[in-house]
Formats: sequence, structure tokens, C-alpha cells
Amino acid sequence: MIQVGRFNRLSVKKTADFGLYLDGFGEVEILLPKRFVPEGLKVGDPVDVFIYHDSENRLIATTQKPYGVVGDIVRLKAVAATKQGAFLDWGLMKDLFVPLSQQVSKMVAGGEYLVRIYIDEQTGRVAATEKLFPALSNDNLTVQEKDEVDLQVYRRSELGYVVIINNVHSGLLHYSDVFRELEPGDKLKGFIKAIKEGNKIDVGVGKAGYAKVEDESSHIMALLDEHNGYLPYNDKSDPEAIRDFFGMSKKTFKMTTGALYKQQKIEFTQTGIKKIED
Repeated sequence: MIQVGRFNRLSVKKTADFGLYLDGFGEVEILLPKRFVPEGLKVGDPVDVFIYHDSENRLIATTQKPYGVVGDIVRLKAVAATKQGAFLDWGLMKDLFVPLSQQVSKMVAGGEYLVRIYIDEQTGRVAATEKLFPALSNDNLTVQEKDEVDLQVYRRSELGYVVIINNVHSGLLHYSDVFRELEPGDKLKGFIKAIKEGNKIDVGVGKAGYAKVEDESSHIMALLDEHNGYLPYNDKSDPEAIRDFFGMSKKTFKMTTGALYKQQKIEFTQTGIKKIED
């Protein structure tokens, strides 16, 4: 079946002056307008296209790539706002509609909003909603502690950033575990730090355990190379100074430099760390 709001591989059925008609698995013929037809495409050839409805509610195909497909949570810019809803730029010629009933904040033109792309059950059209949490659930977890996951910032809270985990679950990234300002929609790699009572999830940035140390080791060695093999930081340095320069906690810094020392890649001095030349 045709998957509206997603990419489909369809074959060219016939040509027309204004484009090509694609075989919608025998259900319908779908127009691929001439301006989106790849050079050399002919009858019988397969082509990957994104399917959505045009302004006259007809299925239409395009080789353009939208900023998100059905099920994705993305940050998009509003290009217009009306009494019925707002229209977001999602990378296609036709803007993405957010009904007024699906808005949490009052959308205005020029604003950027975190939305989930979905299929409206009444119209069958692709639409967007700011109401993200109905699509997220921690009832049946698909992750466990130390798993590497994809994170997306949802909003701030008193303790940290509420994040979306793998587009499925919600979790908390504590302010003490992140060393830069984050905005809703920002994406980053992380790991499951802890699963608490009630399936509440704490996450961390980067990788868990020794894998994180390995990543930070490369970072510190690169900084040493950039500064002639010496950096004026050690386990006595102020945590804020370490965070500002290295972008990591003092605990991670001490673990990482300790590992590099055991590997005989650095030595400690009274005032900092020094690279041991090969």
C-alpha cells in the first residue's frame, strides 16, 4: 500500500507533458511533476519519492526531501499563522499544517517549534502537532541501562532538560551532566544512565563507562597537540575551569587523564599535564 507521508519506491507507469505518472501499487496513478523528474527516468524505471496530498487533496509525488516524515519529531519554522492553524516550512513546496487544536503554544510566523509529524485520521493528510507526550510512553521500555540512544531536547525543567529518547520514551538529562546550553529540538547522542522507580529514566551525554573515557581521551590528546603538548590543568584545577576548557566534568577529566597516564601517553606535572612523545 502507498504510505502517505513517507518515501515509497514506485515504478513509472506512463509519461505526460507535465510529468510522469507512477504506479501506486495498482491502487492509483500518482503524478510526479516534471520539475522533480530525475534526468533519464523512463517508463518501467523505479524511483524513490515522497508521497503527500496537494492543495486539491490529490496524492502527489516529489523527489524533494522533507525535514521529517510521519513519526518524526522535528523543529520547524512557522511561515504563516491563521485562525485555523499554522503552516510550517518542512522543505517541500506545500507547507505543513498544524491545526489550532494541536498547538500548545500560540504559533506565530517566524517562530520555531518542536512538532511531531502524523497522519490526520479525518482527512488522511500529513499534519503536525505540538502535543508530543501522547506519542511517548515509558510503560514498556525498549532500553536498558548503559544502552546508547538518540536524544532530542523537549523542554527545560527544574532539574534539567526533559528529552525524547529514540522517538519513543521520555527522560531527564540533569544540568550537571551537560556543559553547554541546549534548545528544544537539539539532537545529541547519549546513553541510559539509570532507570528508576516508575520507569523514570535518567540519561547522560556521549557514551557510558569506559567507552566515554576512550572518547574523551582522544579529545584531550587532540587538545595537547594543539597546545604544544602541555595543558595547565590537573586534578587540583577548579571544576568550572575544567568544564569551560574541556567541556567535561572534573570526575570525567580525572578518569580520562588517569587512563592516559596508565597508557603512558601523558605525565602529570605540578601545574598540569604533559604529552609523552613517542
